[in-house]
Amino acid sequence: MRLDTLVQTLMDNPKISVELSSHTDQRGKDAYNLKLSQRRAESAVDYIVSKGIARTRITARGYGETRPIIAKPISEAEYQRNRRTEFKVTRVAN
Repeated sequence: MRLDTLVQTLMDNPKISVELSSHTDQRGKDAYNLKLSQRRAESAVDYIVSKGIARTRITARGYGETRPIIAKPISEAEYQRNRRTEFKVTRVAN
């Protein structure tokens, strides 16, 4: 599981903090997708915390359909690419 790789990275680097950003495809209403993506991000955070990483090191952020990889998907595979959770390092403590 890819989240396990992130867990290991966080264990190996205890001074970094990350943001988990979840995204949806363009189907559905904007408000629903925003809430859905926030719940997905929070679910990923809960999993990482369950593996022993401090919640204070992780921020969950749902972006809904506002940041698609493919702006005008036409195939199911293209819609699927827009449904994702990414992470970025937000802080490196001294």
